Amino acid sequence: QVQLVESGGGLVQAGGSLRLSCAASGRTFSSYAMGWFRQAPGKEREFVAAINWSGGSTDYAESVKGRFTISRDNAKNTVYLQMNSLKPEDTAVYYCAAKWGRVAPAALVYEYWGQGTQVTVSS
Repeated sequence: QVQLVESGGGLVQAGGSLRLSCAASGRTFSSYAMGWFRQAPGKEREFVAAINWSGGSTDYAESVKGRFTISRDNAKNTVYLQMNSLKPEDTAVYYCAAKWGRVAPAALVYEYWGQGTQVTVSS
């Protein structure tokens, strides 16, 4: 069982930066691939980024490549999402999620989810 708690969301102007954190409980955190997803009002949840258990493999949605960076610190049971050059279209609730095995962009394969943190980017 893994419990996930996101933090770091907030209101930022376009072009600004935020760093989201996702703290995980459980001794097996380092065994899980971790993902970040987001959901804007009236839209489906979409993949943002994912990282494998060691941090050696990452994947990004095309819309955030070059602007967002996912990382993890297994000693702290935490995964991060550094978001730079934010745009109004990045406004959404951001969720972290965990799964066994390889990174994957499909939300359906993730077993554990956090409650989400709101990110609002003003123009």
